[in-house]
Amino acid sequence: MRDLTRAEEQVMQVLWKIKKGFVKDILEHFGDPKPAYNTVSTIVRILQDKGFVSHNAYGRTHEYFPVVSKDEYSKSHLNTFVNDYFSNSFGKMVSFFAREKGISVREMEEIMKIMEIEVEKQKPGKSDLRRKG
Repeated sequence: MRDLTRAEEQVMQVLWKIKKGFVKDILEHFGDPKPAYNTVSTIVRILQDKGFVSHNAYGRTHEYFPVVSKDEYSKSHLNTFVNDYFSNSFGKMVSFFAREKGISVREMEEIMKIMEIEVEKQKPGKSDLRRKG
């Protein structure tokens, strides 16, 4: 999946939020100073060329909607980030944030609880035997 520029990502954030809309609808979700209508229109067409957005045509007017979900993009973007900066190791990434004090003790405890639940889910065990039997 291709990376998005900051401007493209801002437009995608709006489209993910509103689900579908015309350029004027997208513009309404930007703070002041709002970008120019033509700028947003150009960005949406670029997103369409990149395969992130599609549209329904109503005459000469187009209603745009995302074809790549926020979760899909987040997963791809995070995987690229972890690969490029942490040798493809989520453990190294978490360690980095923990050492740099970017993660509070409470957040680390929450992460540990989530990880414990995921470990239990992924362990082969009695639940697997019940499914097979």
